[in-house]
Amino acid sequence: TALPEDFTPHRQIKKVYEQRRAMIESGEEVDWATAEALAFATLLSEGNHIRLSGQDVERGTFSHRHAVLHDQNTGAKYVLLSHVFPGQKPFQFTVTNSSLSEYGVLGFELGYSMENPNSLVLWEAQFGDFANTAQVIFDQFLTSGEAKWLRQSGLVCLLPHGYDGQGPEHSSARMERFLQMCDENPYTLPEIDHKDWFTGSHLGTQIQAANWQVVNCTTPANYFHVLRRQIHRQFRKPLIVFSPKNLLRHPKCKSPLNEFDDVPDDQGIVGVRFKRLIMDDQGIMPKSRAPRPPQEDSFKRVVFCTGKVFYELHAERERQGKQNELAIVRLEQLAPFPFDLVCRELYRYPNAEPIWCQEEPMNMGAYFHVQVGPVRLALCVAGLTVRAAYAIMNITHLTRPNVIINTLVVVHIAQR
Repeated sequence: TALPEDFTPHRQIKKVYEQRRAMIESGEEVDWATAEALAFATLLSEGNHIRLSGQDVERGTFSHRHAVLHDQNTGAKYVLLSHVFPGQKPFQFTVTNSSLSEYGVLGFELGYSMENPNSLVLWEAQFGDFANTAQVIFDQFLTSGEAKWLRQSGLVCLLPHGYDGQGPEHSSARMERFLQMCDENPYTLPEIDHKDWFTGSHLGTQIQAANWQVVNCTTPANYFHVLRRQIHRQFRKPLIVFSPKNLLRHPKCKSPLNEFDDVPDDQGIVGVRFKRLIMDDQGIMPKSRAPRPPQEDSFKRVVFCTGKVFYELHAERERQGKQNELAIVRLEQLAPFPFDLVCRELYRYPNAEPIWCQEEPMNMGAYFHVQVGPVRLALCVAGLTVRAAYAIMNITHLTRPNVIINTLVVVHIAQR
């Protein structure tokens, strides 16, 4: 966060980096952009190469990244992540705004990731919707390249996704398409070896057998860990990240600095700290991570969701005082599906009706992905219908989530 003394940044950018320094010094409320910078910096300090491209990635489409700074007097550029430690190699960190050709740029980055498997290669769409112009690369190469040619790729695709009132062309990364292309059999549960539960190897080769990974993180710390996990694994799988927009500055979307280390919360757990599922923050605390945790009988509904709708659900539950009746569980990783952790949460709440809640229309989002297979979640249909477009003119981004949440939380809660 330290700039050269002879460098004159824009006064607002200077304020951004002062705030980032304060986050680190206080150890509290680390935001999304700072978490990403920490992930990049720690990987660079370990000797890894990082490459980030896409439209407006230097600044970040939503003015959050500011990876490349410009001197207000001379126009000279300065990249802080190119100066993480003394003796850092030139171009060890590369961030470049690309042309308006998603098809061409994504194809190049895919090839780069295959030729440089030990590099963290990321492509960010300006909006997730724009990935549709690169659909050939996704369909023909990224999702099936390993099956067809035995060539692994660790390419990371950052696709901004969310219903934030930015119109039908800037709201949806078409999550349903990426989930439909997953080759995981929804009717076959992976074999779970409970004796290895706390070592991280209890699922066997579930991830190795998958064609790619799909995540929708809701905390800066989890985003930090999923980026680091991508490099530290001994194999490569493409990673699709449905990245947020309004969560970049959401007052509740912050993580304490102690969640960024490699020390697990629970004694006996080993491995990386990316959380495929985040448990509810009410009821018996701290929450047990054991496969058969203590049961919480008072809860009447357990709502599974993914992405930013969690924060809206959480706020409404708190407003109505339903903390001891309605549990909210976040699926941070959608594919490979966390069957083991979903089953654990269903066991935790024996009297609760399981529900899936999403802000997307019924024919979009993760609805069909979570509806099939041995672990089925009933959909909260409040305010949801099928639509041709994610966002349309006769319903606003401000009222639609409220309809979903209000109907879900206010409805009479009865035991099954």
